[in-house]
Amino acid sequence: MARLNTFQRRKYRTRKSVKRSGRPRLTVYRSLSHIYAQIIDDEAGRTLAASSTLALGVKGNKTEAAKQVGADIARKAAEKGIKQVVFDRGAYKYHGRVKALAEAAREAGLEF
Repeated sequence: MARLNTFQRRKYRTRKSVKRSGRPRLTVYRSLSHIYAQIIDDEAGRTLAASSTLALGVKGNKTEAAKQVGADIARKAAEKGIKQVVFDRGAYKYHGRVKALAEAAREAGLEF
């Protein structure tokens, strides 16, 4: 119970500062097997683009898979005309798979 509360507090603390920006947010969810990324417009309350290792059918190294998801979400954002987002890492540290996804999205042209 205490761990869940700590996780929730960390998530809300980062999300509070992210939602004030006025730009769409690139949010990341990480499970044991997969990683998911969404670009969300908070003002309209809708998902603009989404990608995941599950949707791409990526197998193998999780970090390499996260890089592919980052590149894919940046490509989908460019198709929709989205150039700038704000990165919402949730309660996860900016490390490992989350960092790999973010750096791949930056390399593919997404600005945050």
